[in-house]
Amino acid sequence: MSLFFRSALLFGVGFLTVGLAAAEENAPPPRSVQSSEPNPASIPQITFSSVHVDGPYVAMTFDDGPHTSLTPKLLDLLAAHHMKATFFVVGQNAAEYPEILKRAVRDGHEIGNHSWSHPNLGKISDDGVRAQLRKTDDAIVAAIGVHPMLMRPPYGSVTPRQKRWIHEEFGYKIIIWDVDPLDWKRPGPKVVCSRILREAKPGSIILAHDIHPPTIEAMPATFDQLQAKGFKFVTVSELIAMAKPMPTKASASPPAAHVPSLGVSPDPARPADSQPMGAAPAQSPDG
Repeated sequence: MSLFFRSALLFGVGFLTVGLAAAEENAPPPRSVQSSEPNPASIPQITFSSVHVDGPYVAMTFDDGPHTSLTPKLLDLLAAHHMKATFFVVGQNAAEYPEILKRAVRDGHEIGNHSWSHPNLGKISDDGVRAQLRKTDDAIVAAIGVHPMLMRPPYGSVTPRQKRWIHEEFGYKIIIWDVDPLDWKRPGPKVVCSRILREAKPGSIILAHDIHPPTIEAMPATFDQLQAKGFKFVTVSELIAMAKPMPTKASASPPAAHVPSLGVSPDPARPADSQPMGAAPAQSPDG
């Protein structure tokens, strides 16, 4: 090979190498792949059975009313204790006793939708669910002039798919509970009180019913002892507005040992571990 040809070949290889390096250097950065999955942090929470709060706040909730005599009596007790509560009303009762709803709102309480006739929503059609909620929503608006922002499914029964479209169509948050004294079984005022005292913790949503006389009889002692333990009472919407991010595993402290509350006797009608904290709510007939 001649010296001239060898020199030309080396020059060409060198030129090509420099050109490729320059092209690579000036090439646009690769496109990042966009995930089609939504960021979990951006998905709003729809369902609440309790709320992680920074403080001794709880929400008392009462289902299935209003009752012509018991609900006014309960409103008197709440006023005497300077407490707020949330009432999940059955539409038939709301339509029959609108003045009781008006008084509850005047007293600072919150009204939620609990269906028209208390069916198991998880077992009826979407059109049936829609009718139950719409009629009750209309009855509440007729009584107090505003749409409710919360709903509680009877028995706590609603499917994940129903939750999504109910929230999209009505704007409701779905409210369950983490404290259930099973007052619909009428175990007696003392048992109802002791169960609530034993299970309540900061952020709890406490279930009860304002259509059973023993439940109303249990409330004075329940309110007194919860307040003595330092609890403060807010509506469910106020409790949700206080929500704090849950601690990460790295920063979370180890769980403290369970210490029974002083002055609260064991519940002889139900084993202590029959409904542990955070368990799914019982399917009570009057939930």
